[in-house]
Amino acid sequence: MSGIADPLDHGGMLADAITRHGGEASQWLDLSTGISPFSLPLPDIPAQSWRRLPEPSDVSRVCGLAMKHYGGAVMPLAVPGTQAAIQLLPCLTPSAERVAIIAPTYGEYALAYRRAGMEVDEIDTLEAASQTQAGAVVFANPNNPDGRETVRDDVFGFARAHRHRLVIVDEAFADMRHDLSMAGAAGAEPNLVVLRSFGKFFGLAGLRLGFVFAEPRLLAVLGDRLGPWAVSGPALTIAAHGFSRMDLVSELRTRIDAAHQMTRSALNMAGVRIVADASLFFYCEVGDGAGLREALAGHQVLIRAFEHSPSRVRVGLVPDELSAVRLREALRFGLGRTS
Repeated sequence: MSGIADPLDHGGMLADAITRHGGEASQWLDLSTGISPFSLPLPDIPAQSWRRLPEPSDVSRVCGLAMKHYGGAVMPLAVPGTQAAIQLLPCLTPSAERVAIIAPTYGEYALAYRRAGMEVDEIDTLEAASQTQAGAVVFANPNNPDGRETVRDDVFGFARAHRHRLVIVDEAFADMRHDLSMAGAAGAEPNLVVLRSFGKFFGLAGLRLGFVFAEPRLLAVLGDRLGPWAVSGPALTIAAHGFSRMDLVSELRTRIDAAHQMTRSALNMAGVRIVADASLFFYCEVGDGAGLREALAGHQVLIRAFEHSPSRVRVGLVPDELSAVRLREALRFGLGRTS
């Protein structure tokens, strides 16, 4: 095992921004994450959900609902956020010395494998993985931060042609793109693992809940390492509510679509070049990403900049028209300062 690396910077570092730039959390427009600005209305949570450990039947029920909601072919494993599953991915290929990761992408994949003592090949296409000796191939679909998409037929073809490799697809941002999802193939394809995040689409990232679709042998490895009661009773109650209310799901989709259009309009009116986008964020070329992030922070607007792509930023969705105007004007000021 290698030494423990320093933690990575992520979006959502609002407390740090407040320390440096002042203000209260309620005064900030935090667009630094890819989390929906709208949250699923919460159900009444029975007192016993707080007092008692979840029953196996509670977990099975929610996993069955998740299988239906995500279009899975097998019962998934419920995990306390997909980040917890990412930490354990190296356990699925313990004899592998190398892993291939399509980059740039979410940095925790590479960190998890390097912590396990594995070499990481950062590649730019799925096809390039064929030229490596990697025992596992990891990518996000749609990708974070650039929104890149890999069509389902290409994933199918690669997984079937490389059954000696584990193919891991993180679909944290696929809730609005069912046409991309491989959840229905995981389990049938023995080397395919699909991660799904509950918190991003439902606007409940603090709940810490996700699901892993794979063949039972692989899920048993992850479940073994997570141990019993990995997911809380209140989280299961909220998930059952969300998966059972298609009216609320439909309403969230509509609101996200509207917020996406408002954000696009604000970026366009500010003269920002949109390079790519996903349902919950935009990836933009701005010349000096870190400089623009700091300029906007002075107006208590938080966006995400990247060391791997210093000229680009990621901007999350505004929740309403007033926030769209605020973003537009802050961008106009910030771009004037950094140009």
